[in-house]
Amino acid sequence: MRPSAPTTTEAPGNGWSVIRRVAPYLWPEGQTWVKRRVVLALVTLFAAKVIAVGTPFFYKAAVDALAGESQEAAWMLALGAIGLTVAYGMARLLNVGFQQLRDVIFARVAQRALRQLALETFQHIHAMSLRYHTSRKTGGLSRIIERGVKGVEFLLRFLLFSIGPLILELLMIALVLWTLFDFWYLVVVIGVIAAYVAFTFKVTEWRVKLRRQMNEQDTDANQKAIDSLLNFETVKYFGAENREATRYDAAMAGYETAALKTSYSLAFLNFGQSVLITGGLVGVMVMAAMGVQSGAMTVGDFVMVNAYMIQITMPLNFLGTVYREIRQSLVDMAEMFDLLEQSPDVRDKPDAKDLKVDGGRIELDDVFFGYEPERPILKGVSLTVPPGRTVAIVGSTGSGKSTIGRLLFRFYDVQSGALKIDGQDVRDVSQESLHDAIGVVPQDTVLFNDTVGYNIAYGRDGATQDEIEEAARAAQIHDFIASLPRGYDTQVGERGLKLSGGEKQRVGIARTLLKNPPILLLDEATSALDTETEQDIQDALRRAGQGRTVITIAHRLSTVADADRIVVLEEGRIVEEGTHADLLTRGGRYAGLWARQASEREEAA
Repeated sequence: MRPSAPTTTEAPGNGWSVIRRVAPYLWPEGQTWVKRRVVLALVTLFAAKVIAVGTPFFYKAAVDALAGESQEAAWMLALGAIGLTVAYGMARLLNVGFQQLRDVIFARVAQRALRQLALETFQHIHAMSLRYHTSRKTGGLSRIIERGVKGVEFLLRFLLFSIGPLILELLMIALVLWTLFDFWYLVVVIGVIAAYVAFTFKVTEWRVKLRRQMNEQDTDANQKAIDSLLNFETVKYFGAENREATRYDAAMAGYETAALKTSYSLAFLNFGQSVLITGGLVGVMVMAAMGVQSGAMTVGDFVMVNAYMIQITMPLNFLGTVYREIRQSLVDMAEMFDLLEQSPDVRDKPDAKDLKVDGGRIELDDVFFGYEPERPILKGVSLTVPPGRTVAIVGSTGSGKSTIGRLLFRFYDVQSGALKIDGQDVRDVSQESLHDAIGVVPQDTVLFNDTVGYNIAYGRDGATQDEIEEAARAAQIHDFIASLPRGYDTQVGERGLKLSGGEKQRVGIARTLLKNPPILLLDEATSALDTETEQDIQDALRRAGQGRTVITIAHRLSTVADADRIVVLEEGRIVEEGTHADLLTRGGRYAGLWARQASEREEAA
């Protein structure tokens, strides 16, 4: 087995590593329209901030005009109190208008990034090896992706439109207060901002840990719920509804505890921020009131100072919210990016060529393999399947029959030896071409929650309705489908639960026949069928196998008696091989299995 690529070693909460992953979505190479929209959004943002900082001047001038203390420029005096009030309202309206225009311009950039990231994640999960999918938890995985994509949407917007613009606005307001009033106003404002930011960041870091615990409990509860629903029939069989409810409630209790801690810490953070902001606001207003009493400032100046302090308060409160959300989003996104960093066990070589199937000769050359190092499954298997022939692999449970099929399809790579098709090592060809050349009918056919026609058509993209029906006839299921009220448009339910086991299996066979591959792999393909139907399907599979190389993996020996060659596998080694008649004559392992199954059939009859 080839070692997988190392995953990232950065902690899940490492913010800068996540930001570095997100930044290219804002400034992608070769996407000029994206860059143009980002620049336009920043221009409208800057215009909104300039207007926001200048708006209190109109407010001050209007108050001074009403109080008879006007000291403004001539053009402002010409407007009068009413005109200045209207100008104040227009300035506020323009500020909001530019902010909304910014959102409109940036919306397409954000949605494009979300779509691209969602597609990248979806493709990556499908590219992961079977080993990953057999160990993953579907519910937890879906929740990680959901939270991660939402986190990216939030971060893309606020990374560009909150932190930098907030700093710009605070600097502009501080400069105005220093220039128009006194140095101590600047000292108080900077002191309040510094204390507020330090307090917010410190408490938020603590809350991030609580958030991570809450996420873990949320994922666990969601996984238990989905796992229980997917196994609905099993729950019913064992009357375990209350047991499942208790299990789910225990997981939700852990989430409740973590969520309460998060809520309590939020209340503490909000109150602490309010204390700092209110203290700074009162301090600056007291200084302004003293200036008015001494005659150094007008009432309009007092009002303007108040307006600026409120204007500072709003983005600072916003900073607290944004920083909390950004840190929480970074936690959510880090889990998703950690998923994207995981490398599949089975990957194409950089110079992988497409598989060329001339006849379909399959060779296993001294193959060793085990799913775990300490538990070997195949121990030096050598086997040749001639082109256009049918070879059956039989043996007891756990002997390694199905493992050979997984190695042929390259769900895993052999640990030693080689597996070749027409002389080409499957590790040297592209997985796409390999999968195109092999048709598989598994033991348990799983269907999409769609129509019967869609599930059959899945065998070949672009298949016509006539081709779909022809494949259904070959799989002996067309008449059944035609008898349904909606025919091929009948919904099969999740995982095909609305069909019987035999019906699902025949849909799976039809799907593979429609694919029309040069190599067929039948993994207990008729195990879910009754004896009469099984005989019909065996005839169909025999016809489908003509001119193709067929590997049949079977436990029921009666289904493979007419194979060109039968290979008996035990404990990962080939112990016998030959035709059905030859193996019976030898009186070995195969003959013993045949006699035992024949006896079981007689007892059942």
